[in-house]
Amino acid sequence: MSAWVVRAGKNGENEQWNIEHGRATIRWQEIGDLSHAQSRDEVRAMVDEANPTDSPGRRANNTGQLWAFRALICPGDLVVLPLKLKAGYLQFGRVTGSYFYDSTQPDRTRRHSLPVEWFGEPISKSVIEQDLVFTINGILTVFQPSRNDAERRLEAIARGGVDPGFADGASGATSPVADHAVTEVTDPETAPTVVAIRDRIRAHVAEQFREHELTRLVAEILTVLGFRCEVSPPGPDGGVDIIAGTGPLGLDAPTLIVEVKSEPTPIGSRVLRGLHSAMTQHSADQALLVAWGGVTRPAELEFKRDRTKMRVWDADALLDQLFLTYDRLPTATRAWIPLQQVWVLEDEG
Repeated sequence: MSAWVVRAGKNGENEQWNIEHGRATIRWQEIGDLSHAQSRDEVRAMVDEANPTDSPGRRANNTGQLWAFRALICPGDLVVLPLKLKAGYLQFGRVTGSYFYDSTQPDRTRRHSLPVEWFGEPISKSVIEQDLVFTINGILTVFQPSRNDAERRLEAIARGGVDPGFADGASGATSPVADHAVTEVTDPETAPTVVAIRDRIRAHVAEQFREHELTRLVAEILTVLGFRCEVSPPGPDGGVDIIAGTGPLGLDAPTLIVEVKSEPTPIGSRVLRGLHSAMTQHSADQALLVAWGGVTRPAELEFKRDRTKMRVWDADALLDQLFLTYDRLPTATRAWIPLQQVWVLEDEG
């Protein structure tokens, strides 16, 4: 069995549909049914006919990805879907059958298909070490990650939500998987896209701001947003890491209690119920849970029912607030997160 990254549209437009319908699909709507193609050369002929004005390199690139999707991805292989609609998360699934072309599908971008059993919860990239995130951010739509023992690690993450890390050699080594030889879609280059840059910042913050340091960072962000914050000392805090309010003494409404969880794995509903109790205990108007690894789906549903009083910031929501307030944060904090704002053309085609 092998592991494959298969994206679902430049803007994630087919992500939710794929998950709901148990499929992995790729675009290439100008290319017809590949079922009859028995060789890479036959796929190349179809690509050449459909896109005669493309450069030879681009046609070779498309051919490699289409052939991999048609013939190299096998039942039992692991599929990794980097989510655009839930930034900072990966959806894992298992291929359950062979390639098929759904000519009845009215949306032509969903016709090239593989049947996939998607696992229940998307997993935050915060549980994945930076070298593996770098590999997953390869520039292709369909590719096989193998660098730094990627397949074994992705299987471990899919099963248990934790990256066991690379410990079998030099950090730049490539460990080709046994089932397939290294192909032209193995470990493609990673472009400096917005997603890749954001992933680097996320990994840096996770490394520099652990446990109570993350609480301090949250308090500094809330201070910029207009709150006066009282931060609990390190150690047991009774479910409240920060008590905040507005006004000159920090006593004016809205008053806010904050719980900060720095662990990379999702937080369950128990923490939500603890926040309810803490709000009553402290007579707070609102509550904020900062959960670096996100929350489970049941907890997310519970939070939505309380969205007039509670908010959740996962790693990416916290990054949004960091970018919003960065130029007003203390100098020492900015020194620990040295960012430079630039304008880039977001083109990940």
